[in-house]
Amino acid sequence: MCGFVIGFLGWAGVTTFKMYTAPQKKFRARDEDQVLEEIRRAGERLIVQRVFLADGDALVLPTRRLLNILQAIREHMPEVDRVSSYCLPRNLRKKSVSELKELADAGLKMAYVGCESGDDEVLARVNKGETFESSISALDKLGEAGITRSVMILNGLGGSALSEQHADNSARLMNAAQPEFLSTLVVSFPMGEQRFREGFADFQPLGQQQLFLEVERLLQGLELNDTVFRSDHASNYLVLKGNLGADKARLLAQVRQAIERPQSAHLRQEWQRGL
Repeated sequence: MCGFVIGFLGWAGVTTFKMYTAPQKKFRARDEDQVLEEIRRAGERLIVQRVFLADGDALVLPTRRLLNILQAIREHMPEVDRVSSYCLPRNLRKKSVSELKELADAGLKMAYVGCESGDDEVLARVNKGETFESSISALDKLGEAGITRSVMILNGLGGSALSEQHADNSARLMNAAQPEFLSTLVVSFPMGEQRFREGFADFQPLGQQQLFLEVERLLQGLELNDTVFRSDHASNYLVLKGNLGADKARLLAQVRQAIERPQSAHLRQEWQRGL
């Protein structure tokens, strides 16, 4: 059994997750017949359990095209039990809950939503093209449609000046949405900060301890009922895993240990972060 990535588009705009310095990519949807043929051929050669729709946010495509792709996966890869995709909140503005339910019924089970922050000032500074309201609207639509939501928040995205409001409003967004999964990644600039600073000239990156203080503030503000929390991406110095809210006290204790006694906190070294 294996997973399979279907690459059928490129996406124009800022690359989400840990990088904000990738070159601009122009959107180009691949020919639909080519994608369907690729699915058919893969189904002949592979036994696949999970499919990821790439490259970029597949939900920008018309619902009809997505339904055709999901139908082809169901027909040619009958062992698939989960199809997932990235999702930018703004790309759900024109999709109704009923359309998303159609996609869920056709096999789209999970959306990875790069909210990155719940703070409008941070989002504006990094030219994200989203707001608190656009993010909560998208997350609510997905939840109502029965699509599992895995949300990503970028630790350090607001720099030193906006760190506290970034943490507070990101917690407020998560409390309002109650996503099934939440993860934090550390913002980084493997290709340099020049493009990022075009809209955020006074950005001052957080040091390791400041990053931990921001995570502590985020966790303190979270009031989640049953969310799987992960801070285990390669960019993170401190690996955190648990359920919120059951494990909130333990997770906070781990972060405070990293703040107060970093030498005993089993932190990743720079060379281990894979950036």
